[in-house]
Amino acid sequence: MNGDGAQKGSLLSGELARLAGVSTDTLRHYERKGVLPRPTRAANGYRRYPPEALARVRLVRRALAVGFTLAELAAILRARDGGRAPCREVRALAAQKLAQVEARLEELLALRAELRATIKDWDARLKHAASGARAGLLEALAAQNVGARASRKRPFDTRGRKETRDEK
Repeated sequence: MNGDGAQKGSLLSGELARLAGVSTDTLRHYERKGVLPRPTRAANGYRRYPPEALARVRLVRRALAVGFTLAELAAILRARDGGRAPCREVRALAAQKLAQVEARLEELLALRAELRATIKDWDARLKHAASGARAGLLEALAAQNVGARASRKRPFDTRGRKETRDEK
């Protein structure tokens, strides 16, 4: 330890945040969610993280980028830190993420086909409409296969997501 009670090689929260490419608020959020252990405090009250905290934050950031949530990561890391090897659970979660991505891709491909057909229809309507006259494009859209569209989840609707803050 040095004169202020800090371990050699430890990082202040600002240093860790800068090296990891996150904000100090993100570090505190990660602590609250249980994916980053609480740091020690120096005599002056500053947070001091061990050098391995940088690898942990980078791991969390990468896992979030591929679809894991902070809640999932907290459970996995808690098990790992407790001496377990949750590799099979991690693999199973990754397989679920892949299935979700593949389902999403199917939805997006269907949306692309629908938009292409709609634009083709609209081009035909515009071609036959007099200049400056309404072609009824939105009305035609509303009349197209209303039941199928209403039952399909909106591809870009994120209101139902629960982990939006976790992804920051």
